[in-house]
Amino acid sequence: MTYLVYIAFFGAAVVFFLWLRDARIFYRTGLPGYRKAAYRGVLYGALAILGVAVAVSLLEILGLGLILAALYLQGRECRETVWGSEGTLDRVFGRASGRARTAKKGD
Repeated sequence: MTYLVYIAFFGAAVVFFLWLRDARIFYRTGLPGYRKAAYRGVLYGALAILGVAVAVSLLEILGLGLILAALYLQGRECRETVWGSEGTLDRVFGRASGRARTAKKGD
């Protein structure tokens, strides 16, 4: 087992963290973009687990590729704007008020 397996575990943990953050924001705001992102996060989490399983079975590069694909797909979801001038920790942990800010055209 090489160091790439540890990177695979960390990447899968990041995928699940982002999924739970989207679910928390949906729970607090009820926005449809975060609902869709939370539902699809389940699929991306499954892809990340598959990537970890492949990485552990001595195909580390292929496993890391699957995890990177999950991260890439998760980042492409369209979501509404929920933050304005909040700090970094508020954004990382998904703290959002009960209302959503309307996104300006071009944002």
